[in-house]
Amino acid sequence: MYNGFINLNKPSGDSSNKALFSIKRILRNLDKDTKVGHLGTLDPLACGVLPVSLGRATRLFEYCLKKSKRYRAEFTFGVTSDSLDLGTELIPVSGENVTLDTINSVLPDFIGSFAQVPPMYSAKSIGGVRAYKMARKGQSIDLPAKRIEVFDIQCVAQTGENSYQFVIECGSGTYIRSLARDIGSAVGSSAVMSYLCRERSGIFELNKAISPDTLTDQTLISSLIPMECVLSDLPKYYLKDKEMVILNGIHICIDNPQTTAIYLDDGTLVGIGEQDENGMTYIKTRLL
Repeated sequence: MYNGFINLNKPSGDSSNKALFSIKRILRNLDKDTKVGHLGTLDPLACGVLPVSLGRATRLFEYCLKKSKRYRAEFTFGVTSDSLDLGTELIPVSGENVTLDTINSVLPDFIGSFAQVPPMYSAKSIGGVRAYKMARKGQSIDLPAKRIEVFDIQCVAQTGENSYQFVIECGSGTYIRSLARDIGSAVGSSAVMSYLCRERSGIFELNKAISPDTLTDQTLISSLIPMECVLSDLPKYYLKDKEMVILNGIHICIDNPQTTAIYLDDGTLVGIGEQDENGMTYIKTRLL
């Protein structure tokens, strides 16, 4: 079994699952029992970093989703669409062209923690059905707002008559298409997301990502990122002989913070340790 991550550069136009298929196809020859999963879906029109987990690294899904992300996006003002991007019919909205000064005047309101309503065309589940499937059928959708966090947002360039480029640093669960909608509304207009590239997701950077069409048996193996790299922000704890019982599900007392990357004395990663209500440490996510 192969364990670790592939930093995939998803091309625009492909679904995240289609980009994932290039790895699954290679693993059929190398090890068909290795599990594969991507960490955070990118819309088909978006490109950029798509972290893919292999083997036991798939157990780190929830942990990886908590990492911050950086996007480069283009918002086009004066139009709207059901999907809030170019994937559905654009509807012109009357009004004057938006200026850079006007945009910059509202951006501080979009930094921090606030509630955001997801797009109708999203993977949110409503009664077990994906929202985008209901939207495509013309069904009415009322998605609840979700709290998100935007660490920084900058308008860095004007790219067209009424289009502007933004760089956005945000937390998990942020919909960039919804930001376009809400910023458009804040400047007295409307807007859609006309381009999106994820430049970073946690430790995964675009300049180190590999394209699906360049993957081979050899490049997949050489590009495999160890699980330890994703856990580099956690304090490390090396088990002593008497503490090895933690591998059998026993809770032990060690002097460590709430969440710890636990290793054997030889440097082998065991898993992620958490403290229970009594301050005892156990392995919550086993990686050995």
